[in-house]
Amino acid sequence: MTGTAIRPFRVDIPQARLDDLNERLRRALWPDEPAGVGDSYGVTVGRVRELAEYWLDGFDWRALEARLNAYPQFTTEIEGEDIHFLHVRSSREDATPLVLTHGWPGSVVEYLDVVELLTEPASAEDPAFHLVIPSLPGFGFSGPTRGTGWDRHRTARAWVELMHRLGYERYGAVGNDGGSMISPEIGRLDPEGVIGVHVTQLFSFPSGDPAEFADLSEADQAALRHLQWFHDNKMAFNILHSQQPQTLAFALADSPTGLLAWNSQLFGYGIDREFVLANVAIYWLTGTQASSIRFYYEDARAEHPAEPTGTPTALAMFAGDFQSIRRFAERDHHNIVSWNSYDTGGSGASGADAAGHYAAHEAPEVLVGDIREFYAKLG
Repeated sequence: MTGTAIRPFRVDIPQARLDDLNERLRRALWPDEPAGVGDSYGVTVGRVRELAEYWLDGFDWRALEARLNAYPQFTTEIEGEDIHFLHVRSSREDATPLVLTHGWPGSVVEYLDVVELLTEPASAEDPAFHLVIPSLPGFGFSGPTRGTGWDRHRTARAWVELMHRLGYERYGAVGNDGGSMISPEIGRLDPEGVIGVHVTQLFSFPSGDPAEFADLSEADQAALRHLQWFHDNKMAFNILHSQQPQTLAFALADSPTGLLAWNSQLFGYGIDREFVLANVAIYWLTGTQASSIRFYYEDARAEHPAEPTGTPTALAMFAGDFQSIRRFAERDHHNIVSWNSYDTGGSGASGADAAGHYAAHEAPEVLVGDIREFYAKLG
């Protein structure tokens, strides 16, 4: 049946698109900037100039293409959209299938550094996994989307369909960022199929009940302060995406430096340029600047279930990233069986850059160890 066909896919961006990108980068117009204010007004001209210059003269798109094309890639139509995914099977017969889900402004590139670690562990004692790594609908090679309504719940439904279409009746769901919102919903939709859910954030917030704040630990109070700081200083992207994504999309679709500035605000200064530009370039070269940010608009208007999830759930959170608070998380997820916090240090410019939001890239062995331990316990 053509409607469920799984088609091989290779990344092959026409040279004309790369030439147009280079010309736009060369002709970039730069905004003025107040002296001595650092990044208090937003991402700095110096930061974006440095990244743009490397994008033009140092970043090798064809090398990224080759890296992606080294893995089996496919597309299949689900609910009217062409969904792109990597499908990397382990050589081990006892391997457990996993679906790994990224968020914005990430892409499937988030998980490239853990593919070999998860599929072909060095020790036979470590569990092995078959990996399905999809591009979110409207993101990268799964876009632009043709229709509306792609929130976390519809995406989770599509991932359940994808896993079953691939022949996986029992599998795990792993996620980061938007993937940490989608993966628990996969468990909710397919409780008989999903062995367990592993995420790097549990986005549970205070309900407004003053009793929730009684006797909070110092660590939880610090997490609340960090959350308040993020809300007060870094939430503009979320509000704009949720309210007027199409208005912003004109600038992002016309200017690669505009896209670079907007997307790079969510990458720490200590994250390497190759990783930042690999993710940004995918959005530019696939024309998914607009369709990707519509996820926020759709999700803000979705009807979210009131009842908690019940699938076995694991959290591996990293220093510098969103700090989940267990009291709130257990209100929304009634079967949290693993809760680990890591501060791996790293080479970041500050603590906020130390193996934080993109742990699969910044601290792959630590994250993989947590995933292995969780699924090994589930059996």
